[in-house]
Amino acid sequence: MDNAEFLRLMTPEALGLLDQTHFDDKADVVAVVSRMRAAGHEAGLVATVLSQAKLRRRARAKFGEFAEQMLFTEEGLEQATRLRVAAIHAGRFRDAGLNNVADLGCGIGTESMALTSIGISVSAFEIDEVTAAIATYNLAGFDNATVTHQDALGVNLASFDGLMFDPARRELGGPKRERATRKFDPADYSPRFDWVLEQARSKPTGIKLGPGHPHEGIPDDCEAQWVSVGGDLVECTLWFGVLARQGVARSALLLTDDGAHEINSSSFERLNAPVGDLGAFVHEPDASVIRGHLIGELAEQLGARLFAPEIAYLTTDAPAASPWVRSYQVLDEMAFDRKRLKAYLRERNIGVLEIKKRGADVVPEQLRKEMALKGENAATLIVTRVGDAHRVLVVEPIR
Repeated sequence: MDNAEFLRLMTPEALGLLDQTHFDDKADVVAVVSRMRAAGHEAGLVATVLSQAKLRRRARAKFGEFAEQMLFTEEGLEQATRLRVAAIHAGRFRDAGLNNVADLGCGIGTESMALTSIGISVSAFEIDEVTAAIATYNLAGFDNATVTHQDALGVNLASFDGLMFDPARRELGGPKRERATRKFDPADYSPRFDWVLEQARSKPTGIKLGPGHPHEGIPDDCEAQWVSVGGDLVECTLWFGVLARQGVARSALLLTDDGAHEINSSSFERLNAPVGDLGAFVHEPDASVIRGHLIGELAEQLGARLFAPEIAYLTTDAPAASPWVRSYQVLDEMAFDRKRLKAYLRERNIGVLEIKKRGADVVPEQLRKEMALKGENAATLIVTRVGDAHRVLVVEPIR
């Protein structure tokens, strides 16, 4: 969103029209546009309102009913913390007795919303002008929050008793193609990651990062937590000072409809899971466990083992129910031979095929096409290594 589009959106006409705009499918979009144009609204305003209405619809997954009172940018929505996760972040600051927090790189204001809603005073700073304006709108209902359009590098942090950083991991300027480019090198973050770490060691700090942040870029004087929401790995957050829990170096947090689940380790050293034979059941760990290098801890919980080194599938001889895994019963096992596999599927009248793979140079879509499926039955395959050999496991999901 550029400045002109934002100014067009902030008119009473546009905001009023936005509040009346709701749709669920493409057919609705056509009808909504036709009604707006028939009512005399000019094309540019209609396009702006429609774009914002689409963002609100997408934002429901992160913000629920609150999305209908918020404004968004495309990039801001994508990088925004889910409200449920932001509330957990805010709880750390509250439990540590911190009352005056700087939200540095506040984006559209989600972290600030969570902090202010539990009585913490927040000063939010955002380097992108339009995004800062969006955050101002979203935080307008909170008396204990201010938003400033400013680079975090220029903020005097001495007056704050806690800091929350969300370094930009995408290009904000330039063509759309460049803006969509993720930054995987922490040295390219904005503000610079080394500067952020320097501030984090001066007072209690949280640093929100992408879940793929390299382990070698995580210092050993913090708590690193990988967060999964319903199986969707959303972030890695580093906690410093009193915001880090004693005795926790790494943790995986899984948020599901029935609550929160956590696996912790007191060490930054990876615990290796035992390796053994393939059992009757295969378990696919949640991505937060895999990314947090906590497979060994999960294996201990389940009494499970790996069936191939460095392949993140666990196996047991008996069922092992856990929110941390998707479990499958092994029905059959064979060498990975495309011709043999095609014949196997044809014999069993398989027409619908789910293919999962790990540690195998296979593109599921291409393999499915090669199988020339014709039939009325369904099957699930896991193409992976068992020991040192590439194998196909025919499995049945355990619901």
